[in-house]
Amino acid sequence: MSTNKDKHIRCLIIDDEISSQRVLQHFIKDTEVLELKQVCNNSSEAYKYLQLQDDVDLLFLDINMPQQSGLDFYKSLQHPPAVIFTTAYPQYAVEGFEVNAIDYLLKPIAYDRFLKAIHKVLNNTPQKEILDDFVILKENKVLHKVFFKDIQYIEAYGDYVKVMVEKKVIITHSTFSKFIENLPDYFVRTHKSFSINLSRLNHLSGNKIMLDSHTIPIGQTYKANVLKALNL
Repeated sequence: MSTNKDKHIRCLIIDDEISSQRVLQHFIKDTEVLELKQVCNNSSEAYKYLQLQDDVDLLFLDINMPQQSGLDFYKSLQHPPAVIFTTAYPQYAVEGFEVNAIDYLLKPIAYDRFLKAIHKVLNNTPQKEILDDFVILKENKVLHKVFFKDIQYIEAYGDYVKVMVEKKVIITHSTFSKFIENLPDYFVRTHKSFSINLSRLNHLSGNKIMLDSHTIPIGQTYKANVLKALNL
């Protein structure tokens, strides 16, 4: 990855684990687009640095830290930089994305996954996707780990979406358009309110698709894309 000097992303590492600090320092050093400004061991050090300096574009912020969690620290900032959360605990992921994190890196972090997060920073597109094969959805106070392949379809539901998984439905807070933009390529939008998993399709008839035991409508606006996705 290369860029001009004036396009460097200035970074701050906030992590209480020395081993994690070293991994991130190594990755940043090997990524030309990034410039490390400081390493902080806790939120207090980071707060002092941010108060004195105005040269940080991106935080690599550990969530599970003593004294104050990374999430609480980030929420306390009046003008927070972009953030990529890092942690060994996937149950924190949903809360991370609720504060518009660019990405969420699960420890131990691989360099190719790190680069994927940096590309998201460059594109400035916060993602709900956590890993390539599953997502963690919050319903009320319960967190569900859901594999994309097990999702049958997604339905718009006001300020929420209904995620149909096998024989249960999970209702999670998200706009429909934001949720479906991060689905794998084998999902296709069939209607203003529906997106389906093509691998679950049984048959298509007219303006309807049979999906396992469910009937999903095909809107006129989306029919051409559906047929193209099915190579028809």
